[in-house]
Amino acid sequence: MKWKKQGLVFGDHWSQLPVVDSHYTDSSLRVYYSQRIGNKSYPNFIDIDKNNLNKVINQSDKPIIPLGELGRFDQAGVMPAEIITVSGIKYLYYIGWSNRTDVPYFNTIGLAISEDGGENYRKFSTGPVFGCSHKEPGYTGTISIMIENGIWRAWYLSCQKWEKINNIIEPFYDIKYAESTNGIDWEPTGKVCIPLGKDMGGISQASVFKKDGKYHMMFSHRKKTDYRINPENSYRIGHATSNDGISWEVKDYKCLNIGTEKGETVMVEYPYVIKLNNSHYMFYNGDGFGKTGIFYAKENTPMLWK
Repeated sequence: MKWKKQGLVFGDHWSQLPVVDSHYTDSSLRVYYSQRIGNKSYPNFIDIDKNNLNKVINQSDKPIIPLGELGRFDQAGVMPAEIITVSGIKYLYYIGWSNRTDVPYFNTIGLAISEDGGENYRKFSTGPVFGCSHKEPGYTGTISIMIENGIWRAWYLSCQKWEKINNIIEPFYDIKYAESTNGIDWEPTGKVCIPLGKDMGGISQASVFKKDGKYHMMFSHRKKTDYRINPENSYRIGHATSNDGISWEVKDYKCLNIGTEKGETVMVEYPYVIKLNNSHYMFYNGDGFGKTGIFYAKENTPMLWK
């Protein structure tokens, strides 16, 4: 499947990992993202016009969720990862960042809840709702959630290990599958949906949706090392399909590639797909893990999705 790039949505400052609430209002979308300040991540948002996705009509003037207190799982950063609306209540899942001495960082997944349409959020708990355990020994990160037949289904980043390569400690992570009956208590299945290839070091930000009865996943992937500034090793966005949401087949590892467009000549990553006006749109980041802002693309040939 192919996408046609539509350009920059927002580039006022570092805006990593766009998460889109397409049910915000009848006329606007709310795009949550993480702003990096002083090497910490802070959650913010922009509102954009549904009829003109290049038009920003509002933006937050301060972080919408506070960082955790000293020693908490989200003391070093809060990064929005997924938004789900159920019976008028919005569940905003986020990555909580904490510091460690053996490896550069550690991530788990927290939850914030809004009961007023997304205007105000409160943390569900002071601890993560999806962290490490004997079933998930590594850190957890980006997550995509879909509710089907009363089951909350999740495709999430699962860290396998850390390795020291060229004197840099690098994480290795893939995409695994988990389920829940309430969106709070998660059960990892151990099922790897998208495994790491031979030269790959990380697969992140699955964005799962259905079309014509089939599951589709957009995901970003990178090589093992030298991926931060080297275009040969940096992130690209791939596409996979599934009949059941558990067993996946990768169709294209570079369905969205870097190009000559300003701000995305080194990498493209962190896809988030929504359906709007009978078309699918993908929001994503470019160079510098969001340093150059939020971009979007539109499905180019819908019939190829079948």
